[in-house]
Amino acid sequence: METKWLEDFISLAETRSFSRSAALRHVTQPAFSRRIQSLEAWLGADLIDRTSYPTRLTPAGEVFYEQALEMLGQVNNARALLRGKRPTAHTTVDFAVPHTLSLTYMPKWITELKDGFGTLNSRLIALNVHDAVMTMVEGGCDLLLCYHHPRQPVQLDASRYDMLTLGSETLRAYARCNKSGVPSLLLPGSPKAPIPFLSYTSNAYLGRMVDMILADAERPLFLEKRYETDMAEGLKMMALEGHGIAFLPESAVTREIKQKHLARADGGQPDWELSMEIRLYRERPSGQRPGKPIVSRLWEYLVERREAKPRNRKRRTAAGKAA
Repeated sequence: METKWLEDFISLAETRSFSRSAALRHVTQPAFSRRIQSLEAWLGADLIDRTSYPTRLTPAGEVFYEQALEMLGQVNNARALLRGKRPTAHTTVDFAVPHTLSLTYMPKWITELKDGFGTLNSRLIALNVHDAVMTMVEGGCDLLLCYHHPRQPVQLDASRYDMLTLGSETLRAYARCNKSGVPSLLLPGSPKAPIPFLSYTSNAYLGRMVDMILADAERPLFLEKRYETDMAEGLKMMALEGHGIAFLPESAVTREIKQKHLARADGGQPDWELSMEIRLYRERPSGQRPGKPIVSRLWEYLVERREAKPRNRKRRTAAGKAA
C-alpha cells in the first residue's frame, strides 16, 4: 500500500467527488480512480458506493476513513521524527494557512490576539487551500485558517471539527492607476478591445472564485488572458507593473489603494465582486486526542470574544437611543 492511496481516499471522502479530488490531487480522473481501486483491492473491501450520486462511502469506507486519518498521521509523525523535525512544543500553535491569508490577514490578526489574548508562540505552514485542509485532516496542524464560500465549501466533517467565522473578504478587479486614482483599465472591455487579464491557475481556490464571478456576471466581460499563477501576490505585482487587471482580495491591496498605485477596475459595480468568509477550524478535542492546552485556551478566548460582540452592539444601540 502507498501513502498516496490514503491521501487520495481521504480527499475523496471529504469532497465526495472523483473529478474534484482528482483535480485537487493533480492527477487525471482515470488515474485517481485506479488508485482508489488499488486501495480497495489491497484492503479486500469496497470503500466507495459507486451506485449513488454524489459519491458516498460504504459502511466499510466510513470505518476505514477514521483509520486512514490515524494511519496517515502516524506515518507523518514518524517521518518528521526521523528527519529530526520533532513536533513543536505544547506552547506553540501550528497554523495551516493559504498563501494569501498568510500575507494579508494573519499578521494583523496575530497583532489583535497579542492585544487581547497575549503573546502567542506560533508556527505557520503556508500552503494552497486544498493542502492546508489536508494538513488539518492529517493532523499536521492545530488550527486551519482559510476562505469559505457556500458554492466552494471546505469539506470538513462538522461532527469532528469546530469552526469559527473570523471575518469576511471581498474579491474584485484591480488595475494600475495614475496619481489621481484613475485606473488604466476598466471593465467590461469589448470584443474588439479585450482587457489584458491576469489569471489564477485552474486549481487555485481564488481562481474558482473568479470563475464564479465571470459566470454570474449579468454583463459579459471581455478578457484576454496574458498571465497565470496560483499566487495572488504574484498577480498583484503584475498589475502594479501595468500588465493587466487582476481579481484580488481587498485586504491584499489596502496599502496599494491608499498610495494610489492600484484602483478598482470595475467602476464600483457590485456585480463583478464576490464575498468570502474567513474561517478558523480545529479538530474537536476528545479523550484520545485532547490537543494542546494553549489551543483550547485560544479557542475559548475567540468564542468569548465572538459572543461579546453582539452584547456590545446592543449596549451601544441602547446608549444611542437614551441619548
